[in-house]
Amino acid sequence: MNKTLLILRHEFRQTAKRRGFIVMTLIVPVIALVLIGVVQLVSGTAGPGPQAATIGYVDELGGFQQFTSQGNITLIRFGTTDDATGALIAGNISEYFVIPPDYISTGLINRYTLEKQLAASPAVAAAINHFLVTNLLVGKVPAATIARIEAPSNLVTTRLTETGAVAPEQGGYGNLIVPFFFGILLALSIIVSSTYLVQGLGDEKENRLMEILLSSVSPRQLLTGKVLGIGAAGLVQVAFWAISAPLLLSLASSSIGGLISAIRLPISFVALAVAYFILGYSLFAVISAAIGATSSGSREGQQLMGVLTIPMLIPFWFASLLIFSPDNPAWVFFTIFPLSSPVEVVMRLGVTAIPAWQLVASMAVLILTIIGVLALTTKIFRVYLLMYGKRPGFGEVLRNIKTG
Repeated sequence: MNKTLLILRHEFRQTAKRRGFIVMTLIVPVIALVLIGVVQLVSGTAGPGPQAATIGYVDELGGFQQFTSQGNITLIRFGTTDDATGALIAGNISEYFVIPPDYISTGLINRYTLEKQLAASPAVAAAINHFLVTNLLVGKVPAATIARIEAPSNLVTTRLTETGAVAPEQGGYGNLIVPFFFGILLALSIIVSSTYLVQGLGDEKENRLMEILLSSVSPRQLLTGKVLGIGAAGLVQVAFWAISAPLLLSLASSSIGGLISAIRLPISFVALAVAYFILGYSLFAVISAAIGATSSGSREGQQLMGVLTIPMLIPFWFASLLIFSPDNPAWVFFTIFPLSSPVEVVMRLGVTAIPAWQLVASMAVLILTIIGVLALTTKIFRVYLLMYGKRPGFGEVLRNIKTG
């Protein structure tokens, strides 16, 4: 049997048997199932709506006497803040708010409660706002107009194709969830797979197993077998996530609905995600192999690899900028830059349609970079795999590559 294939099979089996690899592969769908179950449990025990509450108010401006029943919330008027405070301390009301004399010009409402809170609950805030608006406008405008003032629009965006037809892939926050989630998983899978490669090479150098291996196989066969074997395991991991994603989305949509029901997972997105995993892993794998060959041990190699993964994490650090300005020239650069493009492309697909030329340029730069780094890594393998001790400097590596 071909020696490269033997190494590939060995690396694939060793990686697939790692406890960390198995846990990471299974933990994603398991966490998703647990979250779906928790949401179902909470929604089943939460009851049909918010609990009834009684809150007080002090009208220092005057004119706010009507509409004191707001759904499950009842508003009680007090003459002074001292009266309202006494009722709050006695437990007769859960909170109270004050409408000051200059409310019309400032819009300021002072709210008082015994609990430490970041803000009023959505139900309480909505009840207070509706109470204020209806009292301000009653008798001046029709009831329908009051309702429209409170909710001026229900904005629904529909994406069209260049022919004017409704596009099969729509935008929205629902379709943003999966690409960002896939981006995180993609980055983790590439980083973990590359780390396994660096760790394996470092361990084999430390225990002198590398000398035995190189007596039977060439550096190119060893490099190719290791990269393809660990990459195949990572691809199985990504494929498992891709297959389980539609099933989990279907289950979440049927049990939760809402925003989840709007999520779609286009085949084109899955194909691009898998393609960029293969290219991204290939690039980081050959870089990892070069680092592993020149490092004195696995720990040193992993530290250096951690520095090189920083560009891939930039889209996560500035996710808010990416969401609201996905076509900014900076994001176009990171789409084409090989160290960040695998994650950047997947995340940008969730918020915008990436022009075809950018995808072509991105893949072309990735492939050319992989070819160039692979040629350099093969030479580094040949020169440094059997070297031990202090890691050589960058200048020394370049000199040895030229003469090696």
